[in-house]
Amino acid sequence: MRWVAVWRRNFLVWRKLVIASVLSNLADPLILLFGLGYGLGALLPSVEGMSYIAFFAAGTLCSATMFTASFESMFSGFSRMHGQKTWDAILYAPLTIDDVVAGEIVWAASKAWLSGATILAVAAVFGLAASPLGVLALPVAFLVGLAFAAVGLVMTVLAKNWDFFSFYMTLIMTPMTMISGVFFPAEQLPRPVLAVAQVLPLYHGVELVRPLVAGRLPTDAVVHLVVLLVYAGAGYAIAIMFARRRFSA
Repeated sequence: MRWVAVWRRNFLVWRKLVIASVLSNLADPLILLFGLGYGLGALLPSVEGMSYIAFFAAGTLCSATMFTASFESMFSGFSRMHGQKTWDAILYAPLTIDDVVAGEIVWAASKAWLSGATILAVAAVFGLAASPLGVLALPVAFLVGLAFAAVGLVMTVLAKNWDFFSFYMTLIMTPMTMISGVFFPAEQLPRPVLAVAQVLPLYHGVELVRPLVAGRLPTDAVVHLVVLLVYAGAGYAIAIMFARRRFSA
């Protein structure tokens, strides 16, 4: 549990900038939610038995969680690792690089969970997530954050400079957002593209959250949970492997 000290260190720093941090993480997804949700919602009577804005709210919850976890683990994590040398300073304490990696991943997932929880709360206030089952989307949001935080930290420990992250964001995150069911049902995609989407973590997060927001239990929930756990566990293991190499050199 020594990673808790790393988590707490990041939390104490974040607490000083909490208002700016929350606003910056939520501005884009909320603008998209209401702008695109109401705009397209006026043209679409319903999607999968839901109003389009409610349909889009579930997707936005997952995509916002993904982006927050990824940005925190990559840009903020790289700043602490490379620019500020915070990781080097922490390693002078009785902590190992494994503790630092675990603390960074859980912190990024925690911050991402806050974004997802806030969007869910906004959706509930506007009557877009009225079912009590919507509360179950909260642990799912944390798991989505954990998966993307772990993968993001792999990018961080491999990165040599800030430009490295643009490849991951442009070539992986943006296409993933397009094909994972955030904006429209993924089943409308061509079969080869759908097959690609079904191995990506965002698709499984959306497949869990959207039924809960609509007030029903998701189908194949165990499969979706296992995929997210595999991404989180594999990302954690790979991040530790590369971090050990980087900090033992």
